[in-house]
Amino acid sequence: MRYLALLIAAITSVEVQAFQYVPRLIVNITIDQLRTDYMEAFYGFYAERGFKRLMKDGRYYDHVSYPFKPVDRSSATATLATGASPFYNGIVGNSWLNRETLQPILSTDDEKHKDSPARLKTSTLSDELKVATAGKAFVYSFAAHKDAAILLAGHAADGAFWIEGKQWTGSDYYRSTPEKWIKEYNKQTGKNKTRNVNSEINDDVVDISLQAIEKNAIGQDDIPDLMYVTLSATTTDKKTVQYRFNDIQDTYKNLDTTLGKLIDGVEKRVGAERVLFVVTSTGYYDEKNIDLNQFRIPTGTFYINRTASLLNMYLSAIYGSGRYVSQCFNNQIYLNLQLIEQKRISLSELLKKCQSFLFQNAGVADVYTSERLLSGSEDVQKLRAGFNPTTSGDIIIEVSPGWKLLNEYTQQSYTNRIGDIAFPVIFLGNNIAHEHISLPVTADRVTPTLARAIRIRAPNACASTPLF
Repeated sequence: MRYLALLIAAITSVEVQAFQYVPRLIVNITIDQLRTDYMEAFYGFYAERGFKRLMKDGRYYDHVSYPFKPVDRSSATATLATGASPFYNGIVGNSWLNRETLQPILSTDDEKHKDSPARLKTSTLSDELKVATAGKAFVYSFAAHKDAAILLAGHAADGAFWIEGKQWTGSDYYRSTPEKWIKEYNKQTGKNKTRNVNSEINDDVVDISLQAIEKNAIGQDDIPDLMYVTLSATTTDKKTVQYRFNDIQDTYKNLDTTLGKLIDGVEKRVGAERVLFVVTSTGYYDEKNIDLNQFRIPTGTFYINRTASLLNMYLSAIYGSGRYVSQCFNNQIYLNLQLIEQKRISLSELLKKCQSFLFQNAGVADVYTSERLLSGSEDVQKLRAGFNPTTSGDIIIEVSPGWKLLNEYTQQSYTNRIGDIAFPVIFLGNNIAHEHISLPVTADRVTPTLARAIRIRAPNACASTPLF
């Protein structure tokens, strides 16, 4: 009994030590397409204040992935904001098909406003912070792209800003007119900025984030504030990345300098002891179009638009003439559910016939129907987490590894790779002890960890446990 009491006391002590003090500012740095292998590969080129400091002084998780697939910028940032998968938060991707219009819609499209988080169906960390502080906490989000800025900001933020043309802009969802200091920044500084390469864009994001801290006195009282800063580890010239190692090296070296500038700038303005930084990634990587045939790697092209047309002909032969397939988008096929209901066709039976037909096509590794995904089977858990009954298609096709899925009408394409690309999550500051952890973890656990740090509830759809 005595040993049990000592064990409980030790565990409690560790939990208390993890966050002894509530930080006055959390800076959540999300780096689009950041990879652990690349970050570690260029360690020798880094200065002391960026990646090197994070890896040497921070709590460093090197094998992180998202608990769902597929992953892109919108679905990743929505998960970082909510601590929940697309199944719950509703953001299945950068875009998806509107079932009513059969036209693509973007994740932040809103008929009432110039973009908003309206399609985000759950609360976010920033929302919960606003509730817990009766709206007194400052919450800002800055990114080059509007989806990252808005989805991370959440519903109740003070502002979300992104680059549009040569100006920083925001949504009238948050404010009817842009804040005065944003206008001044655009007038005095923004017009002189060059944004021809990724490193210049990252620098601009950091500059305006530091300006926001100064202009709004962020982190200057006892109420915790939250700032999201989204950077990018991509390269501008996509044609040369696959061949030139130096392009990737330069990207990470420049990113290291930018990170050092941001961390030092925040600590100077707020105080090193008052800030908690977390660095993470969107967790995907844009594969470049490499001809695998030249390396004799098994490959092929699966044309989803042609397959969708053939599927409609097949169903017409069975059930009578009609447009049973409404549209295809990405790797998904949307069925005409209204017609199927009008003809009193069993949806379960029809889906099984679709599955059987699609399996006969070369390059198809698996076919997931909406019924199969909603069954809760263990073998489809990760794909189910990335599925949303309202916005996703009725049939999802997974092509064989190395195969390319192509829609000739929209030119959407991707080459399938089964394995995840590991990315880092690093916590720095707030008296968190250094530790390097290689145990695989998932990114949805970042959100409840930050909620614990500032003593608030995790978002309402977050069921994951804190990392520490």
